[in-house]
Amino acid sequence: MTLLSLWTRFERATRPLHPVTARVLAERWAALPPGARTDEQVLGRHAVGCEGTHGVFPKCNLTCSPCYHSKDANKVRVDGDHTRTQVEAQMELLARARGPRAHAQLIGGEVSLLDPEDHAAALATMRRYGREPMSMTHGDFDDDYLRALALDEHGAPRFRRLSFAAHFDSLMRGRSGIPRPRNEAELNPFRATFVTMFTDLRREHGVRAYLAHNMTITPANLDQVEEVVADVSAMGFSMLSFQPAAHVGDERRWKGGDYATVGIDDVWERLEGGLGQPVAWQALQFGDARCNRSAIGLRVDGRWVPLLDPDSPADLAARDRALDHFGGVNFGGTPPPVLAMKILRVLRHHPRDATVAIGWARRLVMRSGGVRHAWSSWRRGEITPMTYVVHNFMDAADVDPAWRLMQAGQVATEPDVRATQERLSACSYAMAHPETGELVPACVQHSVLDPHENEELRQLLPLTVL
Repeated sequence: MTLLSLWTRFERATRPLHPVTARVLAERWAALPPGARTDEQVLGRHAVGCEGTHGVFPKCNLTCSPCYHSKDANKVRVDGDHTRTQVEAQMELLARARGPRAHAQLIGGEVSLLDPEDHAAALATMRRYGREPMSMTHGDFDDDYLRALALDEHGAPRFRRLSFAAHFDSLMRGRSGIPRPRNEAELNPFRATFVTMFTDLRREHGVRAYLAHNMTITPANLDQVEEVVADVSAMGFSMLSFQPAAHVGDERRWKGGDYATVGIDDVWERLEGGLGQPVAWQALQFGDARCNRSAIGLRVDGRWVPLLDPDSPADLAARDRALDHFGGVNFGGTPPPVLAMKILRVLRHHPRDATVAIGWARRLVMRSGGVRHAWSSWRRGEITPMTYVVHNFMDAADVDPAWRLMQAGQVATEPDVRATQERLSACSYAMAHPETGELVPACVQHSVLDPHENEELRQLLPLTVL
């Protein structure tokens, strides 16, 4: 290999922004509704959004009220070959349409119903296409399954890091050891056991983990959110995500209750009550504010500290410079030496960014209690990342007419339908259909496409193989 070719490879590898990423970010920004093109908007400036699989393993072995699955989902066989094939095809389209890097969820029914080898193969495929995969689970699997996934036949780690989102709430039925929880507090030992499995895996094998906690909210458990936030924040999860129930899925699992009464503000009020402090989210926005609210920060000695203070002009100026100059730079999946070179190349053109970053770091330390307190907390391991999220999905009855008009290229005249179209256009969560080359918002997938898709899968993958 010549010196020139080595230099060319080095120059390309350390470019701050991949040219395909630059293109898809510009396309994503242009596709956002005007109301979503705000200073705090992350889509189209730093990220294209998250991604998810569909139709790869629809079956689940728990029952929930409500249940987002269509009525045929549990009549489809979990088939490893089908999962591998579909994940490959969907990731290929996502990488081609949305660029070389994104966060993607391995989601369907229950991921732990996959054989560990098939599960591992799916994660490896997602990584091969530049995706950072997160496995979506109800958390009702044991340590043997986790180790069979994380370690190969020789006991060596397959992955340096695993990401899981575990769904725990009292609306779920059939969990081992607690088939019918009476309240959220009864699930705390099971939440803690889930985290402990990953803590032990890291201690014994060096496999790190990013763990998120998901919870569906209805009037039945809304007033328990404060207690969940107070208890679960200290367990070792790095994200707590709450989803007010949207009227989607199997009608047989919707029994009683006015599920439409729980809104994003209702949940956020309880979240702040559980922490005993305001939780600032306004500095960054992912998609439409009616759909997503995210507060990114740190837990410092049990207190939550925002990375960006929306009331600080200096913090907002730092945010704007970061999105303008570092938007699209891949921080999470880049080797440290390469990332350092990318940052230096940005600073070469924007040297004042270094001073701005130092000022932001100083303010973050002061919000964390000052240098001495932050240092002692760090040494004790009492500083950990923590993000709080509310995802406000839409009812199928709202999504269906809005999507059909969008497919016909029509903008609705009725205000509520037009608002749904705006939210779909700004959706931060896409799913791929290789058979058509189409990417669709998650609410469309679950509200409009899943029922027909699962009918077809029921024929393709029947539970009983003759």
